[in-house]
Amino acid sequence: MLLQVIVNGLLMGGVFALIAVGLTMIHGVMKIVNFAQGDFLVVGMFFTYVFYTLMPEHSPPYWLIFPVAAGMYLLGCIVFQTSIRKVLGQGDSNYILLTIGLSFMIQNLLQLIFGANFRSLPVSPQLRMGSWEFLGAMFPVSRVIAFISAVVFVIFVNWFLTKTDIGRAMRATSENRVVAESLGIRGGMVYTTAFAIGTMFAGVSGLLLSPVQLIFPAAGEPFGLVAMSAMVLGGLGNIKGAFLGGLIIGLVESFTSTYISIALAPVAVNLVLILVLIFKPYGILGKRRRTA
Repeated sequence: MLLQVIVNGLLMGGVFALIAVGLTMIHGVMKIVNFAQGDFLVVGMFFTYVFYTLMPEHSPPYWLIFPVAAGMYLLGCIVFQTSIRKVLGQGDSNYILLTIGLSFMIQNLLQLIFGANFRSLPVSPQLRMGSWEFLGAMFPVSRVIAFISAVVFVIFVNWFLTKTDIGRAMRATSENRVVAESLGIRGGMVYTTAFAIGTMFAGVSGLLLSPVQLIFPAAGEPFGLVAMSAMVLGGLGNIKGAFLGGLIIGLVESFTSTYISIALAPVAVNLVLILVLIFKPYGILGKRRRTA
């Protein structure tokens, strides 16, 4: 039982971590919190649903990861250029209200286009219900694939930030945009890329969840809240911290749901978050930023 609880928590925590990493990408570079991150996850679900109808019956939806990722990246670029860019540097309240407004707009557009009915992907029973057994614990196939995909994407973004020119430009811009632009870095291009990658991560998370999650316009609200908690728990702007925070939240939810009550799982997550911030105000791996 204990091993099964740990397995369930880690597998679900991997998906939480992927959403949180996308949110952290946006906050780390632009210093804003995207309150519509959970809704972009739902857009990824509906992208998957639409593309899946063009595939042979019972095909694994994971073949759609590249078109969904590309579509979400393009959507992120469009959203940033048409809305987010206009409120940068105008005060925190402006971007908070804007992203909350984006959240409501996305939900209502999806409901207008697809309706409010619950949908699910007609995947094969082996993918939806199948599992592997190891040391007496069951590993659901769909969640194992989602966890491995999340780890691969996190490794990719870590490589991207440390080994590529645009990644190093993003890190420089996150430290000081004025100095970065004086060195020839185009801040607007960096911000667009960061927001688009964060949006892409949310969409890919939606694809990974779609085989086992009901698809409807408001499905992303709890995931958006979990992503914010994971980001704060791990340390604002820290990619590794966001991944760790997602895993911790997955484990806390799994243990609480199994041994106490599923209704108290959100309470336990918030309690852990409060306790961590009391003793580590900048998160588990966060560091205090210099202000002068």
